[in-house]
Amino acid sequence: METIRVGILGLGTVGNGVVNLLHGQGGLISRRLGAEVVVHRIADRSMYAKNKDEKIKDVADIPRERLGTDADALIDDPEVDIVAELIGGLGDARRHILRAIGKRKPVVTANKAVLAVHGEELFAAAERAGCPLGFEASVAGGIPIVRNLREGFAADRIESLAGILNGTCNYILSEMTEKGAGFEETLKRAQELGYAEADPAFDVDGVDASHKIAILANLAYGTPVDVSAFMVEGIRSIEAADIAFARELGCRIKLIAMARETEGKLDIRVHPAMLPERHPLSQVGGVYNAVAVSGLHAGPQVFIGRGAGSAATASAVVGDIIEVARWLRSGSQSRLPAAAFLPGQRRPLEILTAREMRSSYYVRFAALDRPGVLSRIAGAFGAHDISLMNVIQKGRAGREDHVPLVLLTHEAVEQDMRNALGEIARLDVVRPEYAMIRVVPDGMAFV
Repeated sequence: METIRVGILGLGTVGNGVVNLLHGQGGLISRRLGAEVVVHRIADRSMYAKNKDEKIKDVADIPRERLGTDADALIDDPEVDIVAELIGGLGDARRHILRAIGKRKPVVTANKAVLAVHGEELFAAAERAGCPLGFEASVAGGIPIVRNLREGFAADRIESLAGILNGTCNYILSEMTEKGAGFEETLKRAQELGYAEADPAFDVDGVDASHKIAILANLAYGTPVDVSAFMVEGIRSIEAADIAFARELGCRIKLIAMARETEGKLDIRVHPAMLPERHPLSQVGGVYNAVAVSGLHAGPQVFIGRGAGSAATASAVVGDIIEVARWLRSGSQSRLPAAAFLPGQRRPLEILTAREMRSSYYVRFAALDRPGVLSRIAGAFGAHDISLMNVIQKGRAGREDHVPLVLLTHEAVEQDMRNALGEIARLDVVRPEYAMIRVVPDGMAFV
């Protein structure tokens, strides 16, 4: 039986998972592929550091001479057929991927950051070489969303994308909703359970989700996406009071990454959002991810599954390895453009500014319990063309005491909302601190 040899760059959580999956499911893979897929060589920067015994315990069947730290030697090895880049990060990963593609060696990667930042360069290189670049594992772990966008929706116009793309944030918000706990204590618990890093900024500040939605929007709309050019807000500002008010309003708060093409521009953003409890994404709890795609003809579809972890991510990586192995066996050009659209048919879309984005809003103030306070606040909103849909005041207080005041607005322009809130925060009848969360309407109209 023919043998396809894989070189693994990086033996961390995902790398170990890939090695174990290829070994453990070797028989099943051979039945589906008609060839044996084996790990031929591994390069890891810490292979010979203090933890080398831990690093190599799961790859004991591989001769020690094929275990090392030299990534270039692995890529240059003529016996390596497929390179799996699993080191993460930007600079080294980019260089290794380009080196492999330059040698017309297919690459499979789980690296969302390098694709979000350097994707255009990598996609172009893969097209020039006629060489596959697999990256299913870069977004939503084991959920096959990349393959579905590239193939399943190939005949359809995608009207909108929206997703819960970060398991850490989803776990924190789910726990806050179920237990009424605050952000800091819930984050600490997530770190203890291994769901959050010691430095959680990449997750809780929305950076991770922004990389993933940039990749999905690139595939859906055939456009380069600059991750520094669109709105990204994390969940640090979400308080238990907002979770409680959301429940009272029949909603749940989720960190949502969304994108759609509107009037020739790209509306793309990451931020907390209030969703009706019956909304499909409201039901996704814990560390799970979900992606909702609405096609003009196919209609709305929701993909739910494990978005991270060794097993789920390794499954996506190995799925790409099998697909690439089929290409190698056929001896043909790559049958799919790396970025879903042919290079000459990709077109840049301008990203909407705050002046152009629209949403409904939940706003919470601490306001004095006096006659005329609400009219002053409503007047400020009205001056900026924002109409109110609902007002909730909790409790009564003395004239000099503040009470929570919650307002829901009709759809408004983002910049008008920011201007109105700045003006209201300067009033002497409210405290300057306030909470503002965008509200997603019912149904599958995400933005």
